[in-house]
Amino acid sequence: MSTMSVREAIYYSAQLQLPGTMPAAEKRAHADAVIREMGLGDAMDTRIGGRMTKGISGGQRKRVTICVEMLTRPRLLFLDEPTSGLDSAASYHVMSHIARVAAREGMTVVAAVHQPCGDVFDLFHRLCLLAYGRTIFFGPASGATQFFTESGFPCPPLRNPSDHFLRTINKDFDEEIVESSKARRKTAAEAIEILTDAYQSPAYSEKTMDRIAEMKGIGGAPFRKREQASFSTKLFVLTRRSFVNMHRDIGYYWMRLGVYLGIGICLGTIFYQVGHSYSSIQVNSIRHDVLGNRNIYISTTLVCPP
Repeated sequence: MSTMSVREAIYYSAQLQLPGTMPAAEKRAHADAVIREMGLGDAMDTRIGGRMTKGISGGQRKRVTICVEMLTRPRLLFLDEPTSGLDSAASYHVMSHIARVAAREGMTVVAAVHQPCGDVFDLFHRLCLLAYGRTIFFGPASGATQFFTESGFPCPPLRNPSDHFLRTINKDFDEEIVESSKARRKTAAEAIEILTDAYQSPAYSEKTMDRIAEMKGIGGAPFRKREQASFSTKLFVLTRRSFVNMHRDIGYYWMRLGVYLGIGICLGTIFYQVGHSYSSIQVNSIRHDVLGNRNIYISTTLVCPP
């Protein structure tokens, strides 16, 4: 998608994901609305870009991928590290836009986030804290600080709670703690054992089981199979998008075409006027083998561009 603008990328996805019965004008309006919801209105006509071409920023690129998933307004949205590689300001902008849209549309968002800043952490309603495959805490995000305090790991003043949680359960530096600490200080492995036992104690496990029983009694929304575009529409859209990429990505496709032309000239020069003797017949057989294999590779590349 690096050669496309934000509007084009989202609109192509809308053509593939939205029902075929929806008019094209309505799909375009819906795509524009999703783009504006994620705060990308000013970058609609800007190319996405990539490693070789300049385009939108990293935070905006993250929001474009999220826009693609939010076109169908899913009831449940999974996000795997939506803030990775972003600074604290960009991370907050991305997550705040997601939280605002989720609250308005009634969506449930499950996101895996590493090292969230304080502002991002405040956006979460519930927190599931994992350490090496073990559940340390699961419950209201506002109650995690109290849980750590009651377990013997209070959060120091002026420290981000999420940073404190991760420092407490990070075992990567346990050996340095044991060697350098003058006073007795619990390692992360010991902290994980203490926190796991505390979470599994009746005081917390019973609350979790009661919550599960309560959720089982709540009727869920009826399952609805979402309609998508027809096979012919998908084929047309994907073919058109592929040709647009081929036309715009001069530094890749046209360079490959030049390489193949150069290979053809080199092979033609090598076998030019080899003659008609017995040795020439052997050379001709080699030529046919080489050119036959080369034609297969070139045809495959031209018919099925990456």
